[in-house]
Amino acid sequence: MTGRVLVLGGAGFLGGHILHALRDSGRPVRVFDRARPPVDRDQPPDVEYYEGDFGNRGDLDAAISGCNVVVHLVSTTRPKTSNDDPAHDLETNVVATVRFLDLARRAGVKKIVYASSGGTVYGEPDVLPIPEQHATLPVCSYGIHKLAIERYLALYHRLYGLDYCVLRMSNPFGEGQRPDVAQGAVSVFLDKAMRNEVIEIWGDGSVVRDYVYAADVARAFRLAIEYDGPHKVFNIGSGHGLSLNELLQAIESLFGRPVARHYGPGRSLDVLANVLDISNAETYLRWRPEFSFHEGLRRTLSWLRAARHEGAIEHH
Repeated sequence: MTGRVLVLGGAGFLGGHILHALRDSGRPVRVFDRARPPVDRDQPPDVEYYEGDFGNRGDLDAAISGCNVVVHLVSTTRPKTSNDDPAHDLETNVVATVRFLDLARRAGVKKIVYASSGGTVYGEPDVLPIPEQHATLPVCSYGIHKLAIERYLALYHRLYGLDYCVLRMSNPFGEGQRPDVAQGAVSVFLDKAMRNEVIEIWGDGSVVRDYVYAADVARAFRLAIEYDGPHKVFNIGSGHGLSLNELLQAIESLFGRPVARHYGPGRSLDVLANVLDISNAETYLRWRPEFSFHEGLRRTLSWLRAARHEGAIEHH
């Protein structure tokens, strides 16, 4: 797949890594987001930025013009907030995306690569690691909206020939993941450990998750853009699980000292374990993670230290 790539939500944490992955692909890249990111010495050159609201057709009309491929990263909610107002979750994610799909097919877009959630669409797993054909029974509105958008992508492919690829990500982490807006456990825990603050744990720390370094995830998006085979849905993770307690142990090993922690009640939206089977991505996308968890952890901490020093992250 050739031509200009539009990255919806490209000014965020994962978008930044995807821009770097696309930088050397030789194709022009355009970003659409609510605001342009602050000037960053590592920001890829020659990227166009369009500011606007994903729910505003006029904003999208200008951004999508001349783009052959769209990477869709936009989500207005997170798993822990989505159940607070499911109607808002539906309207701003599912309805807004269906309207965008109509716009995309009329604008001549050839393919959409969508950031779904391997951490929420499956619900409580019957088997680990979880394959793509596993039943999908999400326990939060976020997982439901991700799954609904996957189904609409399949519908638009059937009705109009709009190609697509879905990447069901586990828990990406890495540089740019901001602890002050709770984008992920890894950055939050690292930041609290760095500042000698107590780390709050929901439950007893036995919940298992699959953590994958963001640069590896970004490479999966680049490969998904280029992929032209029949498979449409891929799990993207490390293929290995870590409990929250094991994550804390890894952080303690990195700092060379214990970290303070407090265990509270568990949450209904947290399944006991989520680890993704990535064999299809290995076989068909020719993708597998290149960075170890510990190397990704070290790089994330280095970025956090620099960001705190430069005042790029707010203190609470």
